[in-house]
Amino acid sequence: MMSRLATHVAAIGVAMTTVLAPAYSQESEYDTSRVVAIGGSITEIVYALGQEDKLIARDSTSVFPAKALALPDVGYMRALSPEGVLSVDPSVIITLEGSGPPEALEVLEKASVPMVTIPDGFDREGILEKVRIVGEVLGVPEEATALAEQIGEEIDAALKATAGIETRKKVLFVLSLQGGRILASGTGTAADGIIAMAGGVNAVTDYPGYKQLTDEAVIEAAPDVILSMSRGGDHEAQVDQLLGNPAIAATPAAVTKSIVRMDGAYLLGFGPRTAAAARELAVSLYGDLAKD
Repeated sequence: MMSRLATHVAAIGVAMTTVLAPAYSQESEYDTSRVVAIGGSITEIVYALGQEDKLIARDSTSVFPAKALALPDVGYMRALSPEGVLSVDPSVIITLEGSGPPEALEVLEKASVPMVTIPDGFDREGILEKVRIVGEVLGVPEEATALAEQIGEEIDAALKATAGIETRKKVLFVLSLQGGRILASGTGTAADGIIAMAGGVNAVTDYPGYKQLTDEAVIEAAPDVILSMSRGGDHEAQVDQLLGNPAIAATPAAVTKSIVRMDGAYLLGFGPRTAAAARELAVSLYGDLAKD
């Protein structure tokens, strides 16, 4: 029977950029003495599995736990420099789906270091599968299975907390305000996934990914809540900026001043902390109705 990792390699193939060096087979063990983790949730999973002693470097999105910040930073996961990644002499590179750019990954694929890309699903099973595959790469499948079961129970509890809510809040996730234009999440994103997990409804569902919205589209979406990422200590200024946008000002969310801001890595990471993030967002949306 094929291992879970081997099954994923066979299933996702070239599109997932999963490459094993010629000296390794899909059933062989990796040399995990010098691991580079690229992707915040990958790093969090490594720590949650108690395997942080194998990490020698991480990317700039890997900001939790705080002790990870002491590791060398090989750059932003979507703007990697192959030279930077290889300069730390890794024995295996674990990357999260979406890392890039493609030309950087091509260089890394041709290097003599095994590289495994982990699928990034924005739902319960996506998180659990990510944990299991990382655990298999690190050679600790039993620990990964136990962690996945724990996380699964926490997510189930979060989903149960909002299961009885009949009137769902419409939530608009705003990634940024570029020149006054709202860059918002459609479907198939981490924002879309966490809104659903918290018992909300994405206010925009007519396109995948992120897109700049016209003022008319924002007003038509009529969100009950605006969700965005917190950036530093200027919370009030950023809330005022959102409420001051003419399109947002015309929505139900502005009338009730329902603006929720959360740490980006925590909110959108889809890793070990996601159940807690979903519960926190649910309480922001529904108050006591989302509490046990």
